[in-house]
Amino acid sequence: MRVIDDFAKEYLHTDLREIREAVVWKLDGLSEYDIRRPLTSTGTNLLGLVKHLSLWESRYFGEVFDRPFPEPSPRWNDAGERGADLWATEHETREEIIDRYRRVWSHSDATITALTIDSPGHVPWWPRPDVKLFNILVHMLTETGRHAGHADILREQLDGSTGMAAGSASGQRDAAFLEAQRARIERAAEAAASAGA
Repeated sequence: MRVIDDFAKEYLHTDLREIREAVVWKLDGLSEYDIRRPLTSTGTNLLGLVKHLSLWESRYFGEVFDRPFPEPSPRWNDAGERGADLWATEHETREEIIDRYRRVWSHSDATITALTIDSPGHVPWWPRPDVKLFNILVHMLTETGRHAGHADILREQLDGSTGMAAGSASGQRDAAFLEAQRARIERAAEAAASAGA
């Protein structure tokens, strides 16, 4: 059974490492304004996603397993600070936020390496607070993947680039092709709406 457990832990951990890098890569080549500006009505922005993931990963692989991240973190339950982890102030630099995220990775990786997949943890803010490392690995992989998807869409809105990493990036496509593709999809949506009415 331990062989399967070790395989599962390494598989999930490897995926988490890859998706973390993809999130950070989405900021490459963009201006300070573009990584910070709100691109949705709720203010979602690329640097804020990195800051948010940094806070929550530090909590899940830190506090949950009684291995707190050694640096101070904003309190998630402080009403005055609610949402502060989702955007960067003018005084926080890109480098500081990315470097902190990478330090969180190192701390999380040490926790993951030190514990077995069935090591117990406690998440007091969950309805069923008693968990295993497996639960937290799946949760953080899901959460990071979800925000990587947000980052994909935001980056595409900014400059049209898509992909998971520098080696697989597709740069801006031909504007005429993109407009024709968008128009084709719009026509299909309108036709479906008309047929359903």
